Amino acid sequence: MSQTALVIGATGGLGGAVAQAFLAQGWQVRALTRQPPAATQLQPAQAGLKGVEWWVGDAMNQADVVKAAQGVDCIFHGANPPRYTRWRELALPMLAHSIEAARSSGARLIFPGNVYNYGPDAWPVVNEESPQHPTTRKGAVRVEMEQMLAQAAQTQGVRSLVVRAGDFFGGHAPSSWFSTLMVKPNQPLRSVAFPGSTEVGHAWAYLPDLALAIVRLAQVQSSFPVFDTFHFEGHWTPRGIDMAESIRRVSGNPKLPIKALPWWLIYLAAPLVSLLREIIEMRYLWQVPLRLDNRKLRSVIGEEPHTPLDEAVRQSLWELGCLPAASMCSNESSISRVSFKSRGF
Repeated sequence: MSQTALVIGATGGLGGAVAQAFLAQGWQVRALTRQPPAATQLQPAQAGLKGVEWWVGDAMNQADVVKAAQGVDCIFHGANPPRYTRWRELALPMLAHSIEAARSSGARLIFPGNVYNYGPDAWPVVNEESPQHPTTRKGAVRVEMEQMLAQAAQTQGVRSLVVRAGDFFGGHAPSSWFSTLMVKPNQPLRSVAFPGSTEVGHAWAYLPDLALAIVRLAQVQSSFPVFDTFHFEGHWTPRGIDMAESIRRVSGNPKLPIKALPWWLIYLAAPLVSLLREIIEMRYLWQVPLRLDNRKLRSVIGEEPHTPLDEAVRQSLWELGCLPAASMCSNESSISRVSFKSRGF
């Protein structure tokens, strides 16, 4: 019998990719959303969502989440406050509602973690046991959210799983550095903005790869402890500028300008634009190397899903409307083109 997953945030970037990956692996997928999208409203990166069973509800309403979770085997919590803002006000209660839904249904709750949890005492390579001493407000919120999961596991037996990854990129990752600052969606590539130090490494997570890793963990989650954590390495670019150079290669223009992000202008405008203030807080991630050790993940699922960087960048840019359709050599979905690459430390 097929298993059923509830995806909260299926119209978002990672939530949508996870929903598609569950469907591709033969799961039934239920998605909670305030307003189910019509098929004509789906973006190219969301084409695989046509098999989703949409449930009308709000992640900020506990009763809606609990009702949608009845009878499911797994809950993926992909709800996230938009554009970096109102994290404490929105993120904590939404997660609390998913925890209650997991408790009442008995399902495993899967939560996507990030690297905000770590401070200088954990760099440059972090594993699941590295100390979590964040230096930012958003990092403190993320630590608190994971503590909520650990406490629910200890006191109520709520099963949960944290899958941690670096900066997202893909065709439908609206709050990522890739699509927010490096390129301009729905515009031809005229230049690439680079926000970091040229030689400082950076961790990236291509959404279809991360989603497939999450689903593969969900398929064997019954063997895990009540609360567990895995790290997804993704695309580690030893030179931070490697991502910008990949965009240049994919563009077909070897002279495509790579320009330093004008941080002075962002600081100047930050008092008037809340999003820019939030971006400034996370600038440190471009100034220090922070690599995720994925050995524990590989010991469970085998080699990590890994689409070659240029291929992932090309698909992302096409879905963002930055490349013409003629630049795509095939119409295969990005999930079906995932390869596996062994990487060690």
